[in-house]
Amino acid sequence: MATLSDRLDHLLGAKVAEPLATDFDITTVEGLLRHYPHRYATQGAELGESKPPEGAHITMVATVVKADVVPFKNRTGKMLRTVLSSDSQRVEATFFNPQKVAHVIKPGVRAMFSGTAKYFREQLQLTHPSYLLLPSGGGDPVVGGRVRGSGELAGMARSAQGADAAVDMEIFDRELIPMYPSTRDVETWTIAKCVRQVLDQLDVVPDPLPEATRNELGLITLDEALRLVHRPETKGDVDRARERLRFDEAVALQLVLAQRRHTVDERLAPACPPRPDGLATTFDAQLPFALTDGQLAVAEEIATDLSRPHPMNRLLQGEVGSGKTIVALRAMLQVIDAGRQCALLAPTEVLAAQHARSIRQMLGDLARAGELGAAEHATRVALVTGSLSVAAKRAALNEAQVGDAGIVIGTHALIQEGVGFFDLGMVVVDEQHRFGVEQRDALRGRGREGRSPHVLVMTATPIPRTIAMTVLGDLETSTLRELPRGRSPIVSNVVSAPDKPAWVDRAWARIVEEVGAGRQAYVVCSRIGEGDEDAEGPDLDLDDFFSGQAPATPAPRAKARSAKPPKGGDAPQTAAALAVFDELRRGPLASVRVGLLHGRLPSDEKDAVMRDFNAGDIDVLVCTTVVEVGVDVPNATVMVIVDADRFGVSQLHQLRGRVGRGAHQGLCILITGSRPESPAFRRLSAVAATNDGFELAQLDLAQRREGDVLGVAQSGTTTRLRLLSLLDHEEVIETARELAQRIVTQDPDLSEHPGLASMVSAGLDTERLDYLDKS
Repeated sequence: MATLSDRLDHLLGAKVAEPLATDFDITTVEGLLRHYPHRYATQGAELGESKPPEGAHITMVATVVKADVVPFKNRTGKMLRTVLSSDSQRVEATFFNPQKVAHVIKPGVRAMFSGTAKYFREQLQLTHPSYLLLPSGGGDPVVGGRVRGSGELAGMARSAQGADAAVDMEIFDRELIPMYPSTRDVETWTIAKCVRQVLDQLDVVPDPLPEATRNELGLITLDEALRLVHRPETKGDVDRARERLRFDEAVALQLVLAQRRHTVDERLAPACPPRPDGLATTFDAQLPFALTDGQLAVAEEIATDLSRPHPMNRLLQGEVGSGKTIVALRAMLQVIDAGRQCALLAPTEVLAAQHARSIRQMLGDLARAGELGAAEHATRVALVTGSLSVAAKRAALNEAQVGDAGIVIGTHALIQEGVGFFDLGMVVVDEQHRFGVEQRDALRGRGREGRSPHVLVMTATPIPRTIAMTVLGDLETSTLRELPRGRSPIVSNVVSAPDKPAWVDRAWARIVEEVGAGRQAYVVCSRIGEGDEDAEGPDLDLDDFFSGQAPATPAPRAKARSAKPPKGGDAPQTAAALAVFDELRRGPLASVRVGLLHGRLPSDEKDAVMRDFNAGDIDVLVCTTVVEVGVDVPNATVMVIVDADRFGVSQLHQLRGRVGRGAHQGLCILITGSRPESPAFRRLSAVAATNDGFELAQLDLAQRREGDVLGVAQSGTTTRLRLLSLLDHEEVIETARELAQRIVTQDPDLSEHPGLASMVSAGLDTERLDYLDKS
């Protein structure tokens, strides 16, 4: 008898096993049985005396009474036109490529035919049906060891051939025929035949799930599930098998994450309890506004984590403008009070500089240690980016190395060789989807004396709960849903330039009105200049959040038809920021001060533009997605997004979060060249209809393929989750998470649960496990 761990080359022979290993990396019995059917074919109704409905799938045994090769009427080439006679009806069947079938489909031949019923002038017809030749007197359809036929029927017959080459004709009595993911070299019928041989030899499969758990959840055994998924009698068999195997996949993933959490809990980290007379307390006392209840609750969760001698691993997610940065700053001050340092990683130099400015401004004299007039307990804030001058970078690195800087802010330059910390106690990663797994992992090894720093990950891209429980299942999650007091929701409108050209003109007029009232505006474009397909690289959306980094190449864009900004009657097709800047300052925005910001500007020029915009010396900023994350100018109240259909759902939500951050209500105008009846316009309307980022994240997830979330985009490898859906199976994932946590708490290395350990290996790629261990 065979077991799950047996090698296929020993059971099936090297000639059969080698293509399975080459095309699917299937080398064992378990690997083959976990290669589940992706659909099930049906025989179709047997042709009886009554006429089947149009489009019905039928199967019939008939004799060919007429077969003629005739030319096509409206094109070159020929076809084989036949008349088939069954016991009850006559059917016309047409075959293409007559040179391949005319010598076998000829008068007097008896065969099984299967296809889709169609009617022409009330005559039942089949077009190129699959067929299996049968002996005239009945019996085995094999001649000389070969099945004679074509299509699914012949494939089914080949899959049912035994060692003596005879076909087990009972396969044609089955209601459901499994169809497998296949390749040119390994057909579905080859896989079906291999599965049949293996199941015939398979011993009873031990069940890794405790019997009490199976009974509680109403699950069948693993042995029954593996047999039923490949040999179902009814659709109910398929459902019961998939329910069990889906739960196995969820448990396998959650066991890995539970082990990860357990490993983190075993590590040592610097305990940083709050100090009643420290920097954090002084900062709280001089805040000019009250924190929201949500901010206070999350701050308490983080403070408790930091007080423990084990590393915090927490995800702080919240709506755009919900006040995540100030919560993170209070946590950093708690760590500084304990004598440690903090690193804050930002995805771009613009945002790193913005963080440095705003944190210094919020801290005031608390950030000027060593300077005249500095407060007691003061610290320093150092900015480290790749574009700093040699002298400025040397000074910043020195402050980090000797410990003078309690907060060190930077981009990926912070994790390059040669950047050292005196005593790194905490790492804050802003918008973690812009940093790769390896980059985040590099910072974890920077603590003193073998200790791991605490890690706080922030994102304004809300994450559906199923994703948080899977891809980010080793992170504790805190959520900010409340907007700071006094802030009004953003109003969003969608404008179809072809349909409402006057509304486009009105958008520019509205900007002039806002500037006249003392406020500012953004105009966002999808690309920089001529020849660019994308302004700042590919859209960064949920799939980029789970990949840990942006894709290597941008998604293809439509070619630009015009570089001019949309005016009345012009469709806003991929307008370039450089051209829009020139057109606006010479045209509809000539009366206001217009600035330009994009990723190709030198760093000092970008910084100067942002300083001028912050100071109010620029009224309208024409920009690309460089402002997508974290840019905070409270006086900006209007954003016009040109070519809005070029951006992802979550990206649009991020962009519009740059306005309405002060006392005045924000307005976001989404201009598109799409018509109101188009899917693109409907998607934009869904964004405009709500300010709830969590609702939009769910919409975004529903619109993308499952593989974008948990596949190549996630870890650079393929995943073996085939039945578990992150969209549809939240309850399954939650149940698996609770079970995995209980098991790992009692048996961290699964030494007492060898079956579960094996299930983890079967359910996930080895490289995938390595990835999860680093993430």
